[in-house]
Amino acid sequence: MQGILYEESSIWLFLLVTCIMGGWAAWTTGRATALVWAPVWQCVIYLLILAAGVRFIHFALFQGTLLSLQYYLADALVVLIIGLLGYRYKRASQMTTQYRWLYQRTGPLTWRDRQGA
Repeated sequence: MQGILYEESSIWLFLLVTCIMGGWAAWTTGRATALVWAPVWQCVIYLLILAAGVRFIHFALFQGTLLSLQYYLADALVVLIIGLLGYRYKRASQMTTQYRWLYQRTGPLTWRDRQGA
């Protein structure tokens, strides 16, 4: 996978910076965007900016390539997946908490209309 997803000599740097640090920031960004009832496209824009920040961390701390489309897309994919999961998790919580007479939770990311509502 080296050379495709990450350019560092060890996958541990990719996991630390992109998956753990970037993923945590993406999760909180997704939750914060859902918390203010912003649309999902706005969350995607924030996450793409965050992916550029993750790419900068790779560049500044580990001598990675800053302007590499391939590695930016790899970072952006991880950040988008985790961030949109955070968005959907928070939105499902909001819909079933604030509108409990209309919706019931069917899973961590989903809800449905209540029967008889």
